[in-house]
Amino acid sequence: MSATAVRPEQPPAAWRPTPLSGPLPAVRDRLASIVPDDRRRALWATLAVTGIAALLRLVGLNHPKGLIFDEVYYAQDAHSMLSHGVEWDPGADGSAYVAHPPFGKWLISLGETAFGYDEFGWRISAAVAGIIGVAVLIRLMRRLTGSTLLGATAGLLLAVEGSHFVLSRTSLLDIFIATLILGAMYCIVRDRDWRRERWLAALEDGLDPVRRRPRLGVPWWRILCAVLLGLSMATKWSALWYIIVAIVLYIVWDWRLRVDVGARKPFRDTLIYEFAQNLWFGLLAIGVYTVSWTGWFLNDTGSYRHWLAEQGRSEPAVFGALVNWWQYHWSVYEFHKGLSSEHAYQSWPWQWLFDLRPVVFYWSSDVECGATECAGEVLLLGTPLLWWTFVPATLAVLVWALYKRDWRAWFLLAGIGAGILPWFGYPERTMFFFYTAPAVPFFIGAVTWALGMIIGRHRRNELSLGSPERRLTGALIAGAFVAVVVLCFAYFWPIYTGEAMPREEWHARMWLDSWI
Repeated sequence: MSATAVRPEQPPAAWRPTPLSGPLPAVRDRLASIVPDDRRRALWATLAVTGIAALLRLVGLNHPKGLIFDEVYYAQDAHSMLSHGVEWDPGADGSAYVAHPPFGKWLISLGETAFGYDEFGWRISAAVAGIIGVAVLIRLMRRLTGSTLLGATAGLLLAVEGSHFVLSRTSLLDIFIATLILGAMYCIVRDRDWRRERWLAALEDGLDPVRRRPRLGVPWWRILCAVLLGLSMATKWSALWYIIVAIVLYIVWDWRLRVDVGARKPFRDTLIYEFAQNLWFGLLAIGVYTVSWTGWFLNDTGSYRHWLAEQGRSEPAVFGALVNWWQYHWSVYEFHKGLSSEHAYQSWPWQWLFDLRPVVFYWSSDVECGATECAGEVLLLGTPLLWWTFVPATLAVLVWALYKRDWRAWFLLAGIGAGILPWFGYPERTMFFFYTAPAVPFFIGAVTWALGMIIGRHRRNELSLGSPERRLTGALIAGAFVAVVVLCFAYFWPIYTGEAMPREEWHARMWLDSWI
């Protein structure tokens, strides 16, 4: 016998097994979306709940009369920007020094342009932002839970959440950043689903994930996310933490996607691919942020607009403007870092978690109510019976995330953490309860998730977590909770809207001494 091994003869092609079309079922299950196919019912549910939110926010929007709380700054700044392109100080007959970027004030100015410089005009943009936020949360939670009912429940809870409601009826910046960030986070989830759908389609067509990746096309959802986060930063700088969260989620989810499809080197491929993706993502967000300052760049009277010239230094046309812009930013940063003056309504992040220190936006005892002593107040207070479930619901979601390693639970926790945890790093800074605005929708998402756990979740191709009887009991408990929250909101309605009432009725609503 020859020392050379004899190569076995290859079987005829007809004898070879035919490859299965598409990926293995396990891969298909990992990539498939859980979004229900009840589009028409989902549309009607979204419109109905959003309509309720709109009715609540628009009725009596022009009350109380006059500028309340920080409308004194933002409504007037927005009005002056229409005339001067920048914030203006009438007393000094010159530009005003302001500590926040301009985009939120430009949004307020849209309402003032459309409806006039009055209460309705300077509050309508905030109301629209709040209404849009309810609609976005419905769609987000429907996509996360695979349930239109739970999505509508989340929207209804946000519609009757007191702090979100009050901010939706006041021309402050916080409702704008809350809605912009919520929209950006929704885009992140849509981008994840879109990429997995594209990968699944390519695998079904015979793509070998070991050798190459599919052509995904234009990532419109990621582009929109970058735009919304840029506008969020152009409203308040605290959006920076959500930009960091977005980048981390993109990297982790792309890595998991490559692991799920069986890529040979998923971590290496993710680093290479996401570096380029996040580079243009960051540049686009920065570009959008910069464009929001157009009024300042085109104006010679803006604060710090000619800082170099004022220092007796040369000021080249473009480079000089950028240097002055950077100096303005540095000045604002120093202002915020050193903001430690005491305020009657300041509070700390741990107090926010338990609704302990609300903020009085409006107060008057000179109102008519048919009693000897009357009171009218707008109090930025979270709906208590809803707000006090935020911490236990978040802990329940954390347990679920650790036990099930569920990306959706981690997503909700990321939304909460980016809105709350950074503030614990400024123990000396003056802070207020309304800083929680971006985190509130994600807290409500956690509550909704917990309600889904109580009901017993059911997903396509999965077993229910309980019998029909258990699910019925859970649904009754969840429904009773939502009903109680709605009644609680109705009870506090007068102090959310500034409605005149006898003083003893006002005092009956001060459940905690720290609310007074």
